[in-house]
Amino acid sequence: MWQRPLIVLCLLSTLVVGRTQQAPRAPPIVFSSDGAWCWFQDPRAVHVRGLHDRVYAAWVTSKGALQVGAWDRLTGRIETTTLKDHWEIDDHDSPSFLVLPDRRLMVFYTRHNRIGLYTRTTAEPEDIRSWGPEIVIAGTQKITYSHPVYLADEKRMYVFWRGESWKPTFSTSLDGSTWTTPRVLVEEEDSGTDIARPYFKIASDGKSEIHITFTDGHPRDDRLNSIHYLEYRSGFFYKANGTRIGSIDTLPVRQRDCDLVYDARRSRVRAWVWDIALDASGNPVIAYARFPKESAHYYHYARWLGDRWLDTALVAAGGWFPQTPAGTKEREPHYSGGIALDHDDPSIVYLSRQVKGMFEIERWATPDRGMTWTSKPITRDSTEPNVRPVLARNVGASGEVLLWMRGDYVYWTDYHTRIMLLEASLDAR
Repeated sequence: MWQRPLIVLCLLSTLVVGRTQQAPRAPPIVFSSDGAWCWFQDPRAVHVRGLHDRVYAAWVTSKGALQVGAWDRLTGRIETTTLKDHWEIDDHDSPSFLVLPDRRLMVFYTRHNRIGLYTRTTAEPEDIRSWGPEIVIAGTQKITYSHPVYLADEKRMYVFWRGESWKPTFSTSLDGSTWTTPRVLVEEEDSGTDIARPYFKIASDGKSEIHITFTDGHPRDDRLNSIHYLEYRSGFFYKANGTRIGSIDTLPVRQRDCDLVYDARRSRVRAWVWDIALDASGNPVIAYARFPKESAHYYHYARWLGDRWLDTALVAAGGWFPQTPAGTKEREPHYSGGIALDHDDPSIVYLSRQVKGMFEIERWATPDRGMTWTSKPITRDSTEPNVRPVLARNVGASGEVLLWMRGDYVYWTDYHTRIMLLEASLDAR
């Protein structure tokens, strides 16, 4: 039985910039010369220190191969293994990770709205060269994305996904081999108020809590797309203020009973969620984007202060990042460059926005829970877009390890991007 959890903490950011810091000292490296991911599966990158000191990440290549990579922080060596040679050419198919207490790695993977959610576990700790057999978690549903969590107090694994009903769905396991029948997490019964296809993100303390933020639907389809929140703890679901709103025995939870973090019905401006993390007090922080116009995206930072949500505009992000072919209408005008929280320190956020017409990565930090901010460029004067940043989980006090996509991107089935990696030690902050 497992004895210690994968501890995942969180972060986010918003507001105006105070002073500007200097760029990191070391240049980024190419982790993979061919790879892409969507942002609705996490963790996409994890850090493990044991026999080695490594960062692991996963992606889908432009030819549809499902791959996992390991980068050694001490030697700089990169290893890559292919789990599926011809999985599917689609960035929605990228895997997510769970690190077991014995430092073996579990990966969870699906295809895009196709039948099956699968998992495999490395045969040895910290070694991606050999894997155990593929286990089917859900083999009869059309599934997209995956978000695994382990709760030490329950000695139980959870994995969440977008299910066949297009609603947040999950299954649990005590051993990683046998999984419960899938259950829908959130929906709304009343016609006319139904949440059609919520997009959601997950954070956990690794012990007893799972924090979920979700939307009504896709901003392309829902012009009043809002941001909601609920917490799971010890068999029950709660709002951020502790009000109980449901039980795991009486699912699904009703959307109307959850926290309304951002109400697009009042502002008439649609939104889309990007990340959720927990601050040092265990309170949720949510990063998301608003779209006053499809050509004008804005990043927002919403933080639970203990008695209310504080929602702050961080910075203008520019327009969409896909490179729209000449003479065509953009199919995904709500694809922002991307914003990610540092789950080890919720005062730090990395984001991609347009600078001089090109998508660049920046690091933003706040010393006072979002009242003031400093920022520094991570990339500058680029000739290719830099998008969808993510920070490796569990790096802790040794620094920050940032990964992102760089290259040409037209559509989620038409991309030629690389996975970049940059380590920022404490000295380089």
